[in-house]
Amino acid sequence: MKRRFDKYFPWLFVSSDFIASLVSLFLCNFFLTQIGLFNGADLDALLPLSVLWLLIAALRKDYKIGRTDEYDHTLRHLTGTVFWFVGAAAVLWVPFNTPSIQVIPILALGIGMLVIMGIFRVGVHMLLRQYRVKGNNYRNAVIVGKGGTSPKLADVFKIRKDFGINFLGYFDNQADCNQTRGGIDDFFSEAPGLDLDLIYIHEHLEPKLVKKIIGYADENYIKVKMIPGGSLQLEKNLSFSRYGDFFVINVNEIPLDHAINSIMKRAFDVIFASFVIVFILSWLIPLVGILIKLESRGPIFFIQKRNGINNREFNCLKFRSMTPNDYSDTHQAVKNDPRVTRIGSFLRTSSLDEMPQFINVLLGDMSIVGPRPHTIPMNKTFKSQIERYNSRHKIRPGITGLAQVRGYRGEIENPHQIRSRVKLDSFYINNWSFLLDMGIMIKTIHELLFNRENAY
Repeated sequence: MKRRFDKYFPWLFVSSDFIASLVSLFLCNFFLTQIGLFNGADLDALLPLSVLWLLIAALRKDYKIGRTDEYDHTLRHLTGTVFWFVGAAAVLWVPFNTPSIQVIPILALGIGMLVIMGIFRVGVHMLLRQYRVKGNNYRNAVIVGKGGTSPKLADVFKIRKDFGINFLGYFDNQADCNQTRGGIDDFFSEAPGLDLDLIYIHEHLEPKLVKKIIGYADENYIKVKMIPGGSLQLEKNLSFSRYGDFFVINVNEIPLDHAINSIMKRAFDVIFASFVIVFILSWLIPLVGILIKLESRGPIFFIQKRNGINNREFNCLKFRSMTPNDYSDTHQAVKNDPRVTRIGSFLRTSSLDEMPQFINVLLGDMSIVGPRPHTIPMNKTFKSQIERYNSRHKIRPGITGLAQVRGYRGEIENPHQIRSRVKLDSFYINNWSFLLDMGIMIKTIHELLFNRENAY
């Protein structure tokens, strides 16, 4: 079934994806019409859009679901398809029977397609995994050279049946176990009868032998993959850079190092922050400013130096919630802190004191989602106590973050809390996605409404 499946799956996927997109458009049309964002459209309008989706999905090769891909990769790829679809739909707005582009219906259509098609695509991915678990759509693989991390890879093949990789054994001159098929020289005599799809090469093999194996694989249309050593296995995000004919491995690249991801995140920050500044801060700043001035002397804003991206200092804005004091940089706010004013207590418990930071976002000092910035003295202390603490400054700090929605917000009372924050910040930086940001923002709203325990 392994060859026949590859022949028919793309057509099966594209056909079902077309039907799913049409159903999604019908559902989006129905719900948007019900809430008044859309005037309604008939089949003649929706069918061309579904054909447009089909073309974009086919051009982006969405039917290629890698056997080792996780579900988040499927969703990230879908996000790109939805982005192109929404852009093309905006250009081809005529089928919607309106003379001008309407931003809100277009965005609502994109969000609806992302949710509904996301459920469908993940469902297809899950079915494909189950199909492979049952022994279908497999790939025959061998490892040439045993030792180091090779046995760990063999264990992965054994545990992750959903990858659909049928491990046939090792070829090695020294290894002697029940999975060893013979020496390395035996590989060239036995390989033709194994119907191989994948060859994994141990990194310590001699370059001359590696070249010979790759030459054999090229002649027989077999994929070759190199197994990195133990030190590189510690890094999850490996990529390659080319310097002429020389290649080097990038061991600590992060998703936001890629231009498209960085531009997408920054564009969302600018649009969202502009909306908040124009429609909320424009009246909130005067109102809160008057209340702050009525209670105590001092400025409306509390401006504090904090470390941002690449450890650069910036002026972090907040509504002033305390009486002016000389300890704001070194003493955290604690429960029933006498420095906090009455209006300041309300601002802090409601998190409204952080609202001016949307100005920081627009200026480029911060992002809406990211590791929360600490004061400079606190950073110096934590840097000397926690390994790789400074790595949290690889990206812009955020108004909210993964650590905050996981319960680590407010006062830092013990070392476990700051270590947990740093671990969550590191996870966020190394696994960033637009969907992760959206999830954190939704969770932040939930925390603001229902969990005020550590806000003081």
